[in-house]
Amino acid sequence: MFPCKCDFLLDLPSQTRIMAPMYIETVPNRNSPPAVLLREGWREGRRTRKRTLANLSHWPQHKIEALRLLLKGHTMVPVEQKERIERSLPHGHVEAILGTIRKIGLDRVIASKRSRPRDLVVAMIAERLIHPCSKLATTRLWSATTLAEELGVADAEVDELYDALDWLLARQGRIENKLARRHLGAGGQVLYDVSSSYYYGRTCPLAQRGHDRDGRKGLPIIVYGVMTDAGGRPLSVDVYAGNTGDPSTVPGQVDKLRERFGLERVVLVGDRGMLTQTQIERLKSHPRLGWISALRSGAIRKLAEADAIQMSLFDEQNLAEISSPDFPGERLIVCFNPLLADERRRKREELLEATQKQLEKLVRTVGRRTRTPLSASEIGLKAGKVVGRFKMAKHFELRIADGVFAWRRKDESVAAEAALDGIYIIRTSEPRERLSAADTVRSYKDLSHVERAFRTLKGADILIRPIRHRTEDHVRAHIFLCLLAYYVEWHMRQALAPLLFDDETLAADRRRRDPVAPAQPSAPARRKKATRESERGFATHSFETLLAALATRCRRHCRTSVSSEKGEDLSVAYERLTELDPLQKRALQLLGLFPVNGN
Repeated sequence: MFPCKCDFLLDLPSQTRIMAPMYIETVPNRNSPPAVLLREGWREGRRTRKRTLANLSHWPQHKIEALRLLLKGHTMVPVEQKERIERSLPHGHVEAILGTIRKIGLDRVIASKRSRPRDLVVAMIAERLIHPCSKLATTRLWSATTLAEELGVADAEVDELYDALDWLLARQGRIENKLARRHLGAGGQVLYDVSSSYYYGRTCPLAQRGHDRDGRKGLPIIVYGVMTDAGGRPLSVDVYAGNTGDPSTVPGQVDKLRERFGLERVVLVGDRGMLTQTQIERLKSHPRLGWISALRSGAIRKLAEADAIQMSLFDEQNLAEISSPDFPGERLIVCFNPLLADERRRKREELLEATQKQLEKLVRTVGRRTRTPLSASEIGLKAGKVVGRFKMAKHFELRIADGVFAWRRKDESVAAEAALDGIYIIRTSEPRERLSAADTVRSYKDLSHVERAFRTLKGADILIRPIRHRTEDHVRAHIFLCLLAYYVEWHMRQALAPLLFDDETLAADRRRRDPVAPAQPSAPARRKKATRESERGFATHSFETLLAALATRCRRHCRTSVSSEKGEDLSVAYERLTELDPLQKRALQLLGLFPVNGN
């Protein structure tokens, strides 16, 4: 339907007779504007005849185009019966997210056949990326975009979402098995790390006091461990009570790899706080299960005291491989980073200076209390707070008695620690023919992928916290749902990297660059950050702002009133999509979703 005024024929000369076939012709007019003529054409034998019916040169262009469409047979709608836009819903970000979910086959991983629970789960995953919120708010907000329409869940109530979470939790094992078959192979590497999130309330038995990584003191926490492939693609998550220690989660992950995923040959990568000596001894009972971790500072100090580590090892390169009888059957790769050494030295001096200032202040306080001297226990309590606050107790010798306090800095202890600045040691069970020393260090540093997963899960993208659920099952299902949302975002980020601030060549550079030296952004990444422009001149975006830009593509629900041949008023409803702008078109191309319907 084409809305326009229908009174244009009134401007035609009164003697003009409208006869078919007619057309509009534009005739060049030398140095003057071209003439726009309404003409009638016909054939006489083998000759074509035409005559001019009216000169339309004085008409405005929109009026000429309206008449041209009418002559071509288009139906014209009077201005009083124009199109009405009843509703306009953001659609572009929904289109990109659902398109990615279907392209990577996550919907089929969740369940092979479409069903109401699957649609609800997919809708909750998508809404987690669009606007993370409570399940009740989800039922309200997904109707503010085209998400509810696309999946047919506009009528869902919050209780049905909780039922869908129960359905998802029951399928978690099968879903993780499918993802593992997709992304893990024999001999591949698996990254694993643990984090936690605070919890408001006391109803969930998982919420316990523990080591809170979010810095929210006084609140119970919930612990969860995430497993990814070597590229950081999330595959599995397990949820634990807040008082669970990180190392105690490792045996369950080993059982999962061997029994559920059926991987007899795999390499588990975990940090030094995760793969402790106790856990490594357990891993050694599975000869085909390899591992990569790092030594704690105490073990490094013992190796240095035994002269196993000498600075001459780094005369020609910044890593060297050693062995030690204290670690039989293991390869130890010693790394030296001079920039890290400088940073540790600077930080230690700052902490020592801050500790000394507080200790001097305590000396003056004790000295002033002559009438009622402080007791030894009171002084010890105050001194303990000082050295404990800055964690410098090992570098100070304290003398405490009733009314007496003195301290001495242990320079020999400081020097011994400074000698190991910038040195760290990676340990592995993998033989040299399978994994070089450089690749072993790179593999350990790949744990940054899991750290990024935690940042994304906790950040504005997915907002895993605050955890609002009361039951243990719903908490587990919520965290698993967030992991699946990150799985979608991971794939979208990989595809959309040219438009994001992300370093597009990072994965390839990690395999080539010095594994010990500080990472440097690539030239394209530096250019994007400096110019704030991505490829083809587009503004560089974060993932959040790019989704917002995609959301400006809307789906309009329109209605037009027309008259039938019998004079009856008819109402015609239809939908129209906003045209893709260049940025939206490029984003859909990168996601492999262009062309799309309506464009």
